[in-house]
Parts: sequence; structure tokens; C-alpha cells
Amino acid sequence: MSKQRVIFCDFDGTITVNDDIVAIMKHFQPPGWDTIVEDVLAKRVSVREGVGRMFALLPTERRQEITDYAIGNVTIREGFRELLEYCRREGITFLVTSGGIDFFVYPVLSPFPIPEENIYCNGSDFNGSHIEILWPHACDEHCHNDCGMCKTAIIRSYPSDTHERILIGDSITDFEGAKLADLVFARAHLVDLCRELGLNYKPFETFHEVIRGLEELKVR
Repeated sequence: MSKQRVIFCDFDGTITVNDDIVAIMKHFQPPGWDTIVEDVLAKRVSVREGVGRMFALLPTERRQEITDYAIGNVTIREGFRELLEYCRREGITFLVTSGGIDFFVYPVLSPFPIPEENIYCNGSDFNGSHIEILWPHACDEHCHNDCGMCKTAIIRSYPSDTHERILIGDSITDFEGAKLADLVFARAHLVDLCRELGLNYKPFETFHEVIRGLEELKVR
């Protein structure tokens, strides 16, 4: 029996051309945000801690301004709608696995035919004086990286003996998930990791290339 194909697709820098979290911080410039980013990239602090600390620098009284900027700043990568249509035709399960935040991820994806239960991202609370990030998809007992939104936990919920697991991503939040995938479509930093570890990967810049790569799998 053939395995069910499932795609785990990153949001920031993958579905979108730019990284919305970094763009928000660069635009609003809360003091100390750049040091936190450096600490995350250097793995001195976890992604969960770093993202939480960065958004805690932003006052909730600027909620509308921040939300409007986050949504308006987004450019969708070429071929995304076509990829979703391809997955629908081919019976491929498409999941968004995002380290982004609900207040911009859901509105940006709302024009696309993706069920909300297929979108995994972090939550937010604007009730206090500063933004608090919530973590509804934290690490399971197999992951100790303090991911915040744990992509590997979601991937593991689709067992490898019944599913062909395909990851699409670009950065540090996709590193561990790439190790579990049967195939990785990679760009930016993720290409280097896949190359170093000898993972099965295909580089891409647009989703049209992803569609071509998926088509190639059919003729093997």
C-alpha cells in the first residue's frame, strides 16, 4: 500500500518572501530586539525564549498598528496558490507549520483554501501592557529544543510507516524537522544544513519548482 503524502510547510521566508517577525522588529525598533535575534541565531537562547522576549518589548496599545504593518508587509512567494491546487488534485495533505504568530499568520492565509485546523502557529495575548506570546504547540517528550511551535512534534504525529513526509522551509526553525522528512524542499540557510547532513533535498526559490519536484516523484 502506498504511503499518504503530507507536506509540512514553513510560513515566514517560505510561503512569504520576507520574515514577518524580523520585519516587525526592524520597523518598530524596540530597544534590545537585535541582541535577542543574535542570541537565537547563535543558539544561546531557544527560539521560544527569543520570540517571547522580542514581542514582550512591544506595548499592546500599538496592537492595531503592529497588526496592520505585519499583514500589509507580506509578499506571498510565487506559485503558492498553484501548489495548493496541485495538492488538492493529487490528494496531498498540506499543513502550514509556522513559528509565526496567529495575529498575522491567519489573516495572511485567509484568502487561500487552507482549513484552519491545518495551520499550526503560535498564539498571542494582548490583554496585558505588552504582547505575550502563547505556545499551543509546544515540544513533546521527544524534543528538548524549546521550539515554541514544535515542528518535529507535528511531523511525528504523521507516522513514517504510513506517510511520506515532505518538508518545505528555509531557516533555523526547520532544521530539526528536515532530519525527519523523506524529502526537503529547501532555500536559504536550510540548503546548507541539508548539504552538510547529506539529507535528501531539492533547492527552490518559487513554488513552481516545488510542484515540478513533486511531479518528478510520481515518475520514479
